[in-house]
Amino acid sequence: MKKGLLIVVSGPSGTGKGTVCKELLAKLPEMAYSISATTRQPREGELDGVNYYFLTREKFTQMIEEGGFLEWAEVYGNYYGTPLPMIRKKLDAGQDILLEIDTQGALHVMEKCPEGIFIFLLPPSIKELEQRIRGRGTETEESLQRRLGAAKKEIQVGRKYQYVVVNDRVNLAVERIVGILEAEHRRVAQNLNLFEVLEHEGK
Repeated sequence: MKKGLLIVVSGPSGTGKGTVCKELLAKLPEMAYSISATTRQPREGELDGVNYYFLTREKFTQMIEEGGFLEWAEVYGNYYGTPLPMIRKKLDAGQDILLEIDTQGALHVMEKCPEGIFIFLLPPSIKELEQRIRGRGTETEESLQRRLGAAKKEIQVGRKYQYVVVNDRVNLAVERIVGILEAEHRRVAQNLNLFEVLEHEGK
């Protein structure tokens, strides 16, 4: 059976990762979404096991010690991680899995799963990024500047990804990602079984 693709999408805060990933999953309903674990408190409307697995710091550190994460990182004082067992199960069953994680976590995944598909989402400009973050109305000027500084560093890390997609319009960004995934599914390494069938017939 052909294994599923591990698809990692990252980008600076305010780039629209969540919106793009939501629309991508709606367009490709057969794709699974990897629910991350975190120690931060739920935001209004967020549900445990739907948006995140909300864990205590004690439980999270226990899972780290047991090797229970594909990757984990501390971001803005909270832990975030990708639980490993469900990832393995779905990939082995041939299902594609989407991971929406930060660059720090993605670098760890690159080391453990170099066969993954790594897509970096860029804003049209830093000015547009700032406007999007301001538009949330949730940041102080100090935290806004901190996020913009972090965004510039993350953009530098984006050079290590395989693909880059500019999120100027959500629907276009989603179409670009779909095109990437269609091409990846047609790679020879993903379709060796087709060659094996034909070679067997020729004997």
